[in-house]
Amino acid sequence: MRIALLTYSTKPRGGVVHTLNLAEALARLGIDVTVWTLGRGDDTGFFRPVDPAVAVRVVPFAGIDGESVGARILRSITVLREAFTPHDYDIVHAQDCIGANAVDRCLRTVHHLDTFTTPELARCHERAIVEPCAHICVSAAVANEVHAGWGLRPTVIPNGVEYDRFATAASDSPDATSARTAWQGRLGRYILALGGIEPRKGSIDLLESFALLTRDHPSLHLVFAGGETLFDYRDYRARFDARAAELGLEPTVLGTVPHAELPALMAGAAVVPFVSTKEGFGLAAMEALAAGIPVVARDLPVLREVFGDTVRYAANPTEIAENIAEALRPDPSRAELGRALAIQFGWERAALAHLEFYREIRQRSHRNHDGMRARPHRKSTGHGVPEPSAVSGPSAEP
Repeated sequence: MRIALLTYSTKPRGGVVHTLNLAEALARLGIDVTVWTLGRGDDTGFFRPVDPAVAVRVVPFAGIDGESVGARILRSITVLREAFTPHDYDIVHAQDCIGANAVDRCLRTVHHLDTFTTPELARCHERAIVEPCAHICVSAAVANEVHAGWGLRPTVIPNGVEYDRFATAASDSPDATSARTAWQGRLGRYILALGGIEPRKGSIDLLESFALLTRDHPSLHLVFAGGETLFDYRDYRARFDARAAELGLEPTVLGTVPHAELPALMAGAAVVPFVSTKEGFGLAAMEALAAGIPVVARDLPVLREVFGDTVRYAANPTEIAENIAEALRPDPSRAELGRALAIQFGWERAALAHLEFYREIRQRSHRNHDGMRARPHRKSTGHGVPEPSAVSGPSAEP
């Protein structure tokens, strides 16, 4: 079986991390897998080395000064469509809206649902759900949203996590200890927010929380890492900076952290606040648990589904601050619960579930004599959430 995985970028965003780990896990199972992506700017490869068993196709994508987000998305779709060779593969699996719009036949992983006001983006988002012949979601909560809005029944295959990489960074080995100490020497005692500064990550809410927290913890530092994205969040960043100044805060903004250095940065943190307003799974929070670091999460159904009682939940800045303060006190039993959860989300398990799904799709296509071109019936959009039993496929429970 020849499989193509399509992702929109070479940068370390959650969907890209997912794509590479899934591809490598499939390759370890002996599957012929190719990852297709757009090389934005001068990128000729991904943000990290990729297992040589995985074929990589990076399609050049030069930047254009002054290009709007909508125009950039549409051009991304066109460039990927013109380069991609769909007939070379038995399964074409798009991991995002760009990939799903760039091919005529594919299955799609819906990591989370977005709401766009730009007409071009709204249409792309809609087509990327309606057009694929089959769907995967990484949590039952998102699968339920897809079912409620479009009448589709995605299969739930939970995300994986690189457990060993983050657990090793938290170990007592000389190298791990030295790497953590280096970050702590540079940053002091810090809480770490991953994913950059953007509306979906709740960055301004975290600022408000941190201002409350520093009343009793004046030596604590707030650190942001990551943040490479296609979207233009300059207005939000300006509001973030203005609010930080009003609160008298000077958070450290690291930007994208080299892949090899991220586990030590995570393992050196005192707490990882994960206060996104929308998520599909919560990969960064699961990485924190793998490193034994306490997590304070936004109180969202999807995060309660995935994390259960291994993290603390908060609904607003005051609660976030209170829960971070509690999490600053060592709790070995909760840390062990977190590790026990994280170790269950292995990439081999995820790859095996994907492989079973691919085989089902192939069998279905042979019965239909129409490849992967079948189109699902579209239900008018709505906001009700059906019972989890309405979603087909394996349970999202670990």
